[in-house]
Amino acid sequence: MNLKFGFLNNNDDPTHVRAINYRFGFIGVGNMGSALAKAASKSTKQILLCDHEASKAADLSRQIGCEFGDSRSVAAECEYIFLGVKPQMMAEMLEEIKATLAKRKDVILVSIAAGLSIDTIRRMAGGRYKVIRIMPNIPVEVGEGEILYTTSDNISKVDIGRFLNLMKHAGHLTGIDEDLMDAGCSVSGCGPAFVYKFVRGLAQGGIEAGIDRETSIALAIQTVVGAAKLLELNSDDIDNMVRKVCSPGGSTIEGVKKLDEAGMEKAVTDAVIAAYQRNIELGKA
Repeated sequence: MNLKFGFLNNNDDPTHVRAINYRFGFIGVGNMGSALAKAASKSTKQILLCDHEASKAADLSRQIGCEFGDSRSVAAECEYIFLGVKPQMMAEMLEEIKATLAKRKDVILVSIAAGLSIDTIRRMAGGRYKVIRIMPNIPVEVGEGEILYTTSDNISKVDIGRFLNLMKHAGHLTGIDEDLMDAGCSVSGCGPAFVYKFVRGLAQGGIEAGIDRETSIALAIQTVVGAAKLLELNSDDIDNMVRKVCSPGGSTIEGVKKLDEAGMEKAVTDAVIAAYQRNIELGKA
């Protein structure tokens, strides 16, 4: 079988399993996989990368100081295996490494595929494996991510604790019931794109008011960062926070009126629901 998710020496025996040499293995280093690998590399260099574009894994390995190989090597030699392919490709990828995984008793599969349940991952992999299902967002690359996680019932507290400690440089990790993963991902996983669009709109307003583009974007970014931090540290509810900024008869309240007229909050809510519904669809594929 030709390996689509790495490169395998034709003389290698895919059923031969070597000792664990790596803490983490990544099969698929696209945007999210590479972001997680970069965060993980701050805790350990015992990482093996692979991707169907071998050059992508090789380039990333040089950036973060780890190694690259093929998917069967990852399946054979890594303790925690990140499954970083698209949900539609998961079954095919797991089929390629199924024989190797079958020789393992200690492997832990870490799925980042939206919509695919723990039971689905196990079925595709062909065994009752230990599984950690995570839903990270892209800010993990700068250590400010939100990672939702849930686990299969056969994972020990030690396994979970080690994983959380190794991933601490990615950001905040939140345990959640699996039946809420699709909903949670629609907020934290998809949310950065919604925030970026808001920032662009905020900056564009400044540009149209006469500020140069670079300065306006910088103002918008820092405003969102500061507002989010204040909201995080403040015990007031969001409505009170809005009122604190809106002086009666002032400029802010005029802008807020425009946002309300445009139905901004409802539009954002609808975006989350649309993302949630798509996550459910992906799980049924």
